[in-house]
Amino acid sequence: MITAIHHVQLAAPKGSEPRLKEFYEGVLGLKEVPKPPELAKRGGAWFRGPGVEVHLGIEDDFRPAAKAHPGFLVDNLDELAKMLPEAIPDNLFPGYRRIYVKDPVGNRIELLQAV
Repeated sequence: MITAIHHVQLAAPKGSEPRLKEFYEGVLGLKEVPKPPELAKRGGAWFRGPGVEVHLGIEDDFRPAAKAHPGFLVDNLDELAKMLPEAIPDNLFPGYRRIYVKDPVGNRIELLQAV
């Protein structure tokens, strides 16, 4: 039986690691964690926060996910929205306020806060 999600894997283009770190660590507040040595050779980056882990893997033929997305619960949606002026608000999910943003390489990210 599944008991939890360990991590979400998203794709990214080669050389995007500094921009990913700026967004996932600098804006979303996740901490970059070292990848195992054999996996580090492939590039990409891993980020971790309380109860969530995001792995960004390098894809040679990268195309950002336009519809598929992780949904991250946050406790500071208004603060994040101010930091992300391109965010698109959406109040169609009962019990939550949410915004959609794109990470630096174009992947769709949903940020939600319970009401």
